[in-house]
Amino acid sequence: MSVDEQALSPDGQNSYGAVLKEARMAAGLSQTAMGTLIPCSESLVGLIERGKRNPTRQFTLAAETALDLNGELLRLLPITKVMSAPKWFREWPRVEENAHTIRTWQPLVVPGLLQTAAYARAILSAEPGVTQDWIEETVVTRLQRQAVFDRDKPPMYWALLDECALIRPIGGADVMREQLEHLLKMMATPFVSIQIVPLGVGATPGLLGGFAFAQGDGMPDHISLEDAAQGSVSNREETVRKVSLRYDAIHKWAHPIHVSERLVREVAAKYED
Repeated sequence: MSVDEQALSPDGQNSYGAVLKEARMAAGLSQTAMGTLIPCSESLVGLIERGKRNPTRQFTLAAETALDLNGELLRLLPITKVMSAPKWFREWPRVEENAHTIRTWQPLVVPGLLQTAAYARAILSAEPGVTQDWIEETVVTRLQRQAVFDRDKPPMYWALLDECALIRPIGGADVMREQLEHLLKMMATPFVSIQIVPLGVGATPGLLGGFAFAQGDGMPDHISLEDAAQGSVSNREETVRKVSLRYDAIHKWAHPIHVSERLVREVAAKYED
């Protein structure tokens, strides 16, 4: 079975481990030898191959080098099964991985694909009753999704952010400064567009909550909706159409890209004081 076939198999959630094991055995390496090359423990290699431990991006890049691969594991990283992701959300990383265009609106926080580890950790720490292990595992999950930007042809990513996402001091000044600098770095790439909707416009069609929708060749358009209890992922044509119209309505209020970039820089500078 080819790597692509494995990635699309019914057991696709465990395909990362299957591909890793097949490549390791094809290279004639034991788990111990593989661990020496990465380096990591033999037990970690075994846990990842059996789908019992989440691979990190660092592990993935090291494994690709050790096994002379060409992105086979890196492509699977965003869709690898991770228990920290809520069940309803687990389809969405697969959608992101196959999308050529992703549009998102966030009225309160920076969207997950653009978050730094420290910013994500600060947001997750506010959840009631969570453990530190859950927080760290969920941070890893969130950062894994960002591997879509490392593809040879990354998706076009169009993000609309309410201005309050810039000024809410999540994690404190240092965390916010790092996060806003990361936004500026991503805005400098040819595949990321970030526009800010100013607070001064008052009410917008986006006050009901954040969402994202994705388009890709050979798949129906999908949306991801957020709410306080449990979000949802859907490819129902009517629902996708309504969300698309809402995005267009919000977009009309957004600053142009160059104005948005200047605003992000100005807010980032304030966090340096």
